[in-house]
Amino acid sequence: MSLAIVTGGSRGLGFETARALKAEGHSVVIVAKDLQRLQSAAASLGCDYRAVDLEDLDATEATFKEILATFGTPQILVLAHGVMSEKMSKTLKTTPQEWRRVMSINLDSTFIAVNILAPSMAEARDGRVIIYSACLGRMSGPGNAGGLAPYRISKAGVNALVRNLAHETGHGTRGFLVDAVCPNHTRTDMGGPDAPLSVEQGADTAIWLSTRSFDATADKTGFLWEERQVIDW
Repeated sequence: MSLAIVTGGSRGLGFETARALKAEGHSVVIVAKDLQRLQSAAASLGCDYRAVDLEDLDATEATFKEILATFGTPQILVLAHGVMSEKMSKTLKTTPQEWRRVMSINLDSTFIAVNILAPSMAEARDGRVIIYSACLGRMSGPGNAGGLAPYRISKAGVNALVRNLAHETGHGTRGFLVDAVCPNHTRTDMGGPDAPLSVEQGADTAIWLSTRSFDATADKTGFLWEERQVIDW
């Protein structure tokens, strides 16, 4: 039985991803901030959990080190946590506190999780890292600039992290895959009740990337994906 670690696993896209992986027979550990909601989610899934505020980077580092020591090397790491920046957070109107909050959660904690868990995954030549990004983090294509600066820039950073890590680990030739996902506008707490996509639809690509067969001579890794297709960023 393979091990999957899923952040943001107490609700929304993270919960749906964890639910699908558990249904496929994986052992799952979910990570989130709200202990009561996390315990309820873990009970419904029948999985382990760890609570941590991902804005607290020291606590984040300690938690992922403890997860690795307790559960061992995962085969699947899905980072589905994230926060939106304040509505009027344009580049010149964002406070340092708001910038730091969004970057800490969306980018810095993502780096810490990958930095701690991915080395042994890559060494084992058996690992998949999937990070929920956003189309708002694209540097090309529609809607790629204007407002929500910390959020957009943090997600562009996620996309760059994925691209660099894939290059450094052989683009899948060594059995280690890393990809980013744009779930599009989904009915989550962040997306709101009027979003066009269900949580199941929003999580589909991440679940597929977590479990797809991979041929390094024909398939791709190290990209931003939307609806199971690579998109420019």
